[in-house]
Amino acid sequence: MERVLITGASGFVGYHLIEAALQNNLEVYAAIRGKSQTDHLMGFDIKYVNLDYKNLSVLKEQLTDIKPDYIIHAAGVTSARSQAEYDDINATNTYNLASAAALVGGNLKKFVLIGSLAAIGPLMTLDGIITEATIPHPVTAYGRSKLLAEEQLRTVKDISHTILRPTAVYGPRDTGIFIFFKQLVKGIEPYIGSSQQKLSFIYVKDVANAAIKALYGGNNQTFNLSDGSFYSRYELGDITKHVLNLKTLKFHLPVNFVKIIAAISEKVSSLRNKAAVVNIEKIDELMAVNWSCDNEKAKSELGFYPAYNLQKGLTETLTWYKANKWL
Repeated sequence: MERVLITGASGFVGYHLIEAALQNNLEVYAAIRGKSQTDHLMGFDIKYVNLDYKNLSVLKEQLTDIKPDYIIHAAGVTSARSQAEYDDINATNTYNLASAAALVGGNLKKFVLIGSLAAIGPLMTLDGIITEATIPHPVTAYGRSKLLAEEQLRTVKDISHTILRPTAVYGPRDTGIFIFFKQLVKGIEPYIGSSQQKLSFIYVKDVANAAIKALYGGNNQTFNLSDGSFYSRYELGDITKHVLNLKTLKFHLPVNFVKIIAAISEKVSSLRNKAAVVNIEKIDELMAVNWSCDNEKAKSELGFYPAYNLQKGLTETLTWYKANKWL
């Protein structure tokens, strides 16, 4: 049985990566932080490890003990106090893990990085579609750190890698887009501004499926991931209301007003030495005109064909939220 090390294993995407790996008859080592909640992983037959990303010699010893055939690196942060903190966790940790794997040598067949479409950034007009050839122009510190992680990974010699850039990921256990669902259930449907947008999404089980396929193909390549469609800014809400049989009050908040609130949130978080969940950069990212994303390269070179469009994925997701009393 081949062995895969999955980092960020206790997180939203990590849970589904573990599930997919086990379904594909892989032995799983789950890398978690010391204080991570793991109750939701108790049903899985997996082994745990707490990697020391900052000590290369210790990290090398840990990988020597694990002897992974594959690594799927999904660990990282989506909010941090500074660009330096984003870079340290999202990029330096990636580089150190890959470097330690290269030093161990031998077993490792593939290092898969779960990146983000934020590393490329959105298009500024409704025309066009984001491809792997699109010149990166990330609009957030998070996006810049994910781009840096890609760049640093490519400098590591003697390991084969594949980089996956999923667009907005949703599904069971997500706590990000879930915030919007909670507002809809309360009868509130807020939007920032009123400009047109093209948005893209991908269901978390499709991301996990793509990661498994990347273990065996796409050597030293980068792939954008989406469900293959683009959506207007209202379709997420419209489908959710239809599935849950909801009626809501739809309204649009002025962009400048929301940015003032975000600036206050940043300041308060800074005084508390915490990362702001919502900041001005995040508003710019949410308001971006065009996130439509081409996935033809993943189809042709990885054999990745998404099983879920937004309607199917949201139906399954919302059913899970209801059954598990999140909604």
